[in-house]
Amino acid sequence: MNAISRRLFLVLLIAALAGCTVMGSRDTHPPIVFVHGNGDTAALWYPTVWRYESNGWPRERLFAVDLPYPLARTDDLKPEAGRSSAAENMRNLAAEVERVRKLTGADKVVLVGNSRGGNVIRDYIRNGGGAATVSRAVIGGGVNHGVWSGDYLPGSEFNGKSPFMTALNSPQGPEGLETTPGVAFMTLRSDSNDKFAQPDGRWIGQPKMATNTLPEGPALKGAENIVLPVLDHREVSYHPIAFAQSYRFITGKFPARTDPATEANVVLDGRITGFLGASQTNLPLAGASMEVYETSAQTGERLGAAIHAKTVGADGQWGPFNARPGVQYEFVIRAEGFAVTHIYRAPFPRSSSLIHFRPARIADADKDATSVVTMTRPRGYFGAGRDSMNLDGNPAPGIPAGVPGIAAAKLKLNETAVRSVAAEFNKQRIVMRSWPLAENRVVFAEFHD
Repeated sequence: MNAISRRLFLVLLIAALAGCTVMGSRDTHPPIVFVHGNGDTAALWYPTVWRYESNGWPRERLFAVDLPYPLARTDDLKPEAGRSSAAENMRNLAAEVERVRKLTGADKVVLVGNSRGGNVIRDYIRNGGGAATVSRAVIGGGVNHGVWSGDYLPGSEFNGKSPFMTALNSPQGPEGLETTPGVAFMTLRSDSNDKFAQPDGRWIGQPKMATNTLPEGPALKGAENIVLPVLDHREVSYHPIAFAQSYRFITGKFPARTDPATEANVVLDGRITGFLGASQTNLPLAGASMEVYETSAQTGERLGAAIHAKTVGADGQWGPFNARPGVQYEFVIRAEGFAVTHIYRAPFPRSSSLIHFRPARIADADKDATSVVTMTRPRGYFGAGRDSMNLDGNPAPGIPAGVPGIAAAKLKLNETAVRSVAAEFNKQRIVMRSWPLAENRVVFAEFHD
């Protein structure tokens, strides 16, 4: 049992011994809207949604918003192609909350966000009418006092001294809080493993710059501030421990389980999205195509012809696809201007409409290889010394020591034969095939957690 597993066990054991119960007449299943971070998608939340469902939360009361342009502008007040301002994000969240309230009939929703998603949530509650429509807010890995504070990029949303952040953190209510009165807030943060709460700017490309930021930066005056030791910037939102704390904050008790319960009938769907220039977007990539193959968990080889194929329309939806629990799948995306993208995924225990994909492009630095295979972990980073990570039987390349901050490990091969390549992360294992770069193909193994 590793350090994280031991901590999760202790959290749940303490809850069981304490006999926590749901508070009074509180609605035990309010609608929850999950808000992703910078450059991310709603897809990051599907394992969390699975965990809520597995503890009795109705699927129709769980929502994850896709902000159209998820990357922040360099200067919040200056338009930048393919990037969004804080105000634009706030308006999009406000529209989603109104949609959810109308759909569910609920007066108020719960908001749960990661990283930049916390900025959106706080801005909406303070300035967009959310004080009347939100009961509780959970912010994991929040950049609540900036990733840095100083003269570097003074207009950036991530600068603690920027006009946006200064206004957002100005005192509220008679107690001078950083949270909006009437809404209960909780923050989740790491002890020292958050890449964006470090004393120097290594993780923002400024290694010699003092950030004037401390590990306590994500905490807010007026919130319940929880420290989750060892976890990294993304894990404090997406890890089972983070789920357990969020569930407890919302319901008044810890969950009965933190692993997803398996469904007999699994239906998957989602969207294929693309880029505007170099910026990721969450806009549908009409005309892209998807093929799905069942593969051998031992070799990654296909076990027959495609079992699902579709060219997506204006909505970008690539499904629905009826999957089988316990089966590893290969998803192949084709889109003009992109490489043929092969994505291998571990079995899906439950249904989800949040299985989104983005095709990839071949990097110039990789064009000297015969094949490029990459293992990815979108909901956390690879921690050297903390995690067990192997790619093709060797330690995953490119993972530095210290604070976890890399979510992908790439291996360049120079072999003509297509073969099996295993990606291993802790107790998870995905086997892919080394499709040739000469055929404009790139390969990924993506872990759920």
